[in-house]
Amino acid sequence: MNASPAADQPVARIAASARLRGELRLPGDKSISHRALLLAALAAGESVIEGAGDGADVRSTAGIVAALGAKVERRPGDGRTVTYRIVSPGADGLHEPAAALDCGNSGTSLRLSAGIAAGLPMTTTLDGDDSLRGRPVARIIEPLRSMGAELHARQNDSLPPVTVVGRTPLRAIEFATPVPSAQVKSAILLAGLRANGRTTVRESVATRDHTERMLRSRGVPVQSTGSADGEMTVTVEGGLTVHAVTERVPGDVSAAAFWLVAGAIHRDAELLLRDVGVNPTRRAVIDILRSMGADIDELPVSGADDGVGEPIADLVVRSSELRAVELGPSDVAAAIDEIPVLCLAAAAAAGTTVIRGAGELRHKESDRIAGTAAGLRALGARVEVDGDDIRIIGGGILDGAETDSLDDHRLAMTFAIAGLVAKGVTTVGRPSSAAISYPGFFDDLERVRA
Repeated sequence: MNASPAADQPVARIAASARLRGELRLPGDKSISHRALLLAALAAGESVIEGAGDGADVRSTAGIVAALGAKVERRPGDGRTVTYRIVSPGADGLHEPAAALDCGNSGTSLRLSAGIAAGLPMTTTLDGDDSLRGRPVARIIEPLRSMGAELHARQNDSLPPVTVVGRTPLRAIEFATPVPSAQVKSAILLAGLRANGRTTVRESVATRDHTERMLRSRGVPVQSTGSADGEMTVTVEGGLTVHAVTERVPGDVSAAAFWLVAGAIHRDAELLLRDVGVNPTRRAVIDILRSMGADIDELPVSGADDGVGEPIADLVVRSSELRAVELGPSDVAAAIDEIPVLCLAAAAAAGTTVIRGAGELRHKESDRIAGTAAGLRALGARVEVDGDDIRIIGGGILDGAETDSLDDHRLAMTFAIAGLVAKGVTTVGRPSSAAISYPGFFDDLERVRA
């Protein structure tokens, strides 16, 4: 057996593959699935979310919605996606949960739920696993407090659990995010729905805009204005009704990234990825790989209206000759979840890749700068880290080695993809973390190598 993905096994063993072929349908986009569930809780009536991701993170958000008083029905699908039917009393009918809301490993669940809880007249505590308890929350506490909610957290309000004492109505604010973050922006916008007046968020770099698109599709006008230097201003009007909708979630481009890199760096590969979301604020990984020389065809899917205006395409990737690239802080912000697997692409590319300003990666499920560097070095790649900058000298041959995911799903999948091209056998420690965002990942890996 080339891989051992069962949750009770400590490692996955990946042997180099002679060729990669196949057609893949990916998990529903995790970012969109989270937001669809939370907005369904705010909308009175029945919402239907088709093709939602079925990873552990999305299930955490579904549990939060149920704990707040909405009826949540989960209809299993293909093992990677599910359909959710949510019947909610609307924001004014939600009730105080009987216990702390369990966010599991999901920072998105915690930060976005805090934005909603800030505008509800109740006390809510948001908690999670040991990994989540080590991830920073100060960035949401400051703006939500300025809106009138009361928030408390551990270690001088820096770490979960977070207790939110909400109020209605909140005060509308203008807030400039110190570090570009779609989660912080979304938390403020969701709180802004329950504020008097117009709430504005200013970003130095535009982050993913799923929340804005989904609010518009639910009857809430959102104004987005960009500047010539890349800054973005987003404004939402408080006091408006969020409507229930039926929608379809596209395939997750962050999940697609692993196969795009696999196809590009493998010497004999052609992979077809169906129905991938290619939102302009999420597709940076596609554009970066193309700038590195990746042979990627993008075939728009006509008539694939998901209900929220998200563009969808089929992607075809083939074996490519990659070259090094330089990425700055704005590139990192646009492709924050894909940087680990892009580092693997850089290790296979000709030349030296430099990634600057990647400090946000230190505050994910693990320190992804340290974890990515350690895993790639074990495989024989030349990786240098200087503060928050990464330098990868590419073009070398990877050798199978022992790697550790640090219980981080992005690292587990990155090192597994490396195993497809590394000589010999690569082991990935704690591979079950992949199910956080991509249940069935190791099954798909076995299919495309067959």
